[in-house]
Amino acid sequence: MADAHAERVKGIFSQIARKYDVFNALSSFGIYRSWLRRVARAAACTGDDRVLDVAGGTGDVAFALCDACPPASIELTDFTPEMLDVAGERIASGAGRGVACALNVVDAHQLPYADGSFTVVTCAYGLRNFSQRRRAMAEAARVLAPGGRYVVLEFGTPPNALWRALYRFYLAHMIPFVGGLVTGDRSGFEYLRDSIQAFPPQEVVAGELREAGFSQVAYENLTGGIVAVYTAVR
Repeated sequence: MADAHAERVKGIFSQIARKYDVFNALSSFGIYRSWLRRVARAAACTGDDRVLDVAGGTGDVAFALCDACPPASIELTDFTPEMLDVAGERIASGAGRGVACALNVVDAHQLPYADGSFTVVTCAYGLRNFSQRRRAMAEAARVLAPGGRYVVLEFGTPPNALWRALYRFYLAHMIPFVGGLVTGDRSGFEYLRDSIQAFPPQEVVAGELREAGFSQVAYENLTGGIVAVYTAVR
């Protein structure tokens, strides 16, 4: 079942890779850029940091770091080669701003890196697509050096009941519509909608991070809890 799930996710993102950034901009009304800036502030990279970006997709998080707090290097990884193809084109056009950015097709459940290889690990919109979420968290902890930071951006559950109801209506109807309009693949965005709706609330995710071996676990709700930025220390 895990293999089938992985292949489904890979197939969806391989088909929508070229228009994924346009979808993000339209579906969030551009707000997602402020979320990325908050991730960069939470990562607080310095010129000595070695960053691993898991589920890095087309490079949004990596390039936000390059803009706001350039690290020494970034290993930009994803399970879908087509997404990294877009990231590579963005690097070629200067999005890396001189930061050494390597691309690698990687399974988040089995990271091909030695223990303690990185000082910062980031992951945006990836946890909900992992078939074994806790295993992916544990792998992130393993490759972090002691004191290293794990920064996660993921969709959440708005605490306000009215805002939550409005958000769920939007998810149910508008995400597949906008996704289908932009990419022609409505079914893929129905999956994305379902994965967001099935993802656990913020307190549950925070507890899973603690169980995976992290300390100083905290999260900040953004846009009324539509998304949350989690921070944790190895």
